[in-house]
Amino acid sequence: MATQQDRAQLDAKAKEGQTVVAGGTGGKTLESQEHLAEGRSRGGQKRREQLGTEGYQEMGRKGGLSTGDQTGGERAAEEGVSIDESK
Repeated sequence: MATQQDRAQLDAKAKEGQTVVAGGTGGKTLESQEHLAEGRSRGGQKRREQLGTEGYQEMGRKGGLSTGDQTGGERAAEEGVSIDESK
């Protein structure tokens, strides 16, 4: 656990716009970044529970194919990569 002095330094950096907590992008304070990161983590865990591990992995494969101008599904079709959406 960070000391109060460490937390104060991290909070100052967060107020300058730096991300000081992994997954806390967009938070304007240390505490808000911690809450954002926790919520994003829980969201991912919930999706894994809903989709199952295999479905979650397929979702990651499809997302990994996406580019700035194409969705993962479009690029998979273009490159002939099969994505099993039944999982």
